[in-house]
Amino acid sequence: MTAEFTTTILQWFTTNRRELPWRETRDPYAIWLSEIILQQTRIQQGIAYWERFMHRWPTATDLAAATEDEVLREWQGLGYYSRARNLHKAAQQIVELGHFPSTIDSIRQLKGVGDYTAAAIASIAFDLPTAVVDGNVYRVLSRYYGIDIPINTTEGKKTFTALAQELLPPTQASAFNQAMMDFGAIQCTPQSPLCDACPLIETCDAYHTKRIHQLPVKLHKLRIRERHFSYYFIRCNEHGTTLTAIRRRPSGDIWQGLWEPLLIEHSPLDIGQWTVPDNLRDSRFKIHSVKKDVKHILTHQVIYADFYLVETNLRPDLPSTFQWIAESELNQYALPRLVEILINSLP
Repeated sequence: MTAEFTTTILQWFTTNRRELPWRETRDPYAIWLSEIILQQTRIQQGIAYWERFMHRWPTATDLAAATEDEVLREWQGLGYYSRARNLHKAAQQIVELGHFPSTIDSIRQLKGVGDYTAAAIASIAFDLPTAVVDGNVYRVLSRYYGIDIPINTTEGKKTFTALAQELLPPTQASAFNQAMMDFGAIQCTPQSPLCDACPLIETCDAYHTKRIHQLPVKLHKLRIRERHFSYYFIRCNEHGTTLTAIRRRPSGDIWQGLWEPLLIEHSPLDIGQWTVPDNLRDSRFKIHSVKKDVKHILTHQVIYADFYLVETNLRPDLPSTFQWIAESELNQYALPRLVEILINSLP
């Protein structure tokens, strides 16, 4: 059954493979870049970012020479900004090494590269016989073999990794790994798999036991944190120039290193009780409500944000972490997606 599965998947891939720009090259830098971008990003959105990065920084040397702010600004809109910071640091690692690492262990040493990404780069760029195991692979193998071990447990990861490695044809690692990813993305999809047109239907355990929507099994451990933000965008007209104040978000929280206007985060006891910040309690500060209860969903958090415009001719007293810039220069700074949405709603 193992050989039959592998042969069928490879045959399916020859006629159903997705045409993606990074599949037209064996350049490990280009392949690595695509894998990092696609870690938490849909393919269609990722293509545009990959093309922009490749155009602006066609080599690891080019990317390493960029500033972190430049990389974050190019990444804006993709979220999970630690990926961008790790990407930049990894490019510097590659330059220091003098070449792109070409073994599974050395690839895994790159900042932001885990087991899956290392296996993908190793097999696709260097033909190393290492199986990839991502969400698509978990789903296909779990359904086909009827495996109900939770995929987010140590036992599940070991089981599926060993099975994927057993199925991998050593001389066709690149094709098989990409075939498994495409098969899960196109054929054996999470919600509406195309079972009636599936070449594996005759021997698929989940199909014959009517467990398509019960597999794979995943333990629900995720605890969602709810947060409430009030943003104050200060528009200060000073000597004919419109200024605003922004600060870089510190480490240890979401959106590290990105820029934002004045933020007041409310405790659960404060929710629904809007109060003017102390440094804006002056009649010369005109505060207007722009948006209320904007819901922004992250992986582990849900943020509800209110947005206010403060119009004034007087700079309020702000912490030293803030800097004043021309409002017209905001597009030169990397902003969290939520802040970008709010700023775009300004009158």
